[in-house]
Amino acid sequence: MEIHTERLVLRDFRQEDLQAVHEYASDPEVVKYMSFGPNTLADSQNFLDRAIGKQSVDPRTDYDLGVALKSEDRLIGGCRVSKTSKIEAHLGYILNRRYWGKGYATEAAKSLVEYAFGELGLHRIYADVHPDNAGSIRVLEKIGMTLEGRRREYVMIHGEYADHLLYSILEHEWRELR
Repeated sequence: MEIHTERLVLRDFRQEDLQAVHEYASDPEVVKYMSFGPNTLADSQNFLDRAIGKQSVDPRTDYDLGVALKSEDRLIGGCRVSKTSKIEAHLGYILNRRYWGKGYATEAAKSLVEYAFGELGLHRIYADVHPDNAGSIRVLEKIGMTLEGRRREYVMIHGEYADHLLYSILEHEWRELR
């Protein structure tokens, strides 16, 4: 599967993506607000094996995609939309730190939301974000998501419970923004 944007290709992960995945997933700064990592090489390989295995599930419910620069076919991160019900999906993204602040996360997230509403026919997309992750909060707000609330001690991050903010967008809100 592939989704093309102006500067990116969101595509199914491949085994040859291991080193690129490991580069961002093993970076303590990149995974600072994540519930995993920093990854060992085995952790990154396990993720890749699971993501590739989900590609052939029918019907497909998990779309873990690599984020590649269109100009160089260089993998710079990952993103996902995962159906949690017939009407709803969870959105997520992660980028190699060298590519932060260039609008790539916003571009990838926006195209995934469009895919989820347009191709998957969903009604609601949501995302969780650590309250201190200002960059990710900006991405969610740029793509039109609304803060719903705070999930207290919702997730374990590096051995400690952490709050998460819950953001969402509804299909009719997305259409109005377009």
